[in-house]
Amino acid sequence: MDYKIRTILEGEDSLLQDFLYEAIFVPEGVPAPPKSIINQPELQVYISDFGKRKDDIGLVAEVDKKAVGAVWVRIMNDYGHIDNNTPSFAISLYKNYRGFGIGTALIQEMLHILKVRGYKQASLAVQKANYAVKMYLKTGFEIVDENEEEYIMLCRL
Repeated sequence: MDYKIRTILEGEDSLLQDFLYEAIFVPEGVPAPPKSIINQPELQVYISDFGKRKDDIGLVAEVDKKAVGAVWVRIMNDYGHIDNNTPSFAISLYKNYRGFGIGTALIQEMLHILKVRGYKQASLAVQKANYAVKMYLKTGFEIVDENEEEYIMLCRL
């Protein structure tokens, strides 16, 4: 599948709302939550005022000039928070575009940008049952902590 990765442009904040909703892991056989779930404070931390902090970095994957996936990072007190120097990852793809290597490419490009900008590591939280755990391990993340439902993962740059 042909795709292009580019920087999220100013004024594309609404894309992050869509991709934040897509990033919510819904186990097999469980109904998806309403889209309004992204208005909860613990999820708004991922997108509120995105682009206004120096640590906000976002990339979009496009197929035929249509955004099909995104990865964005910021230093925030989220589920995967390690410390105030470590950006946390958020990534998602529309379902029809999963399994083509686009997510892996987005992660690798973001890790490269973070390394060039002098960051030492990046983190994320992922549900243990999420198939994306394998992708994160493949791209250099390792499990550094866990709770009943999630792994906290870290990638040293």
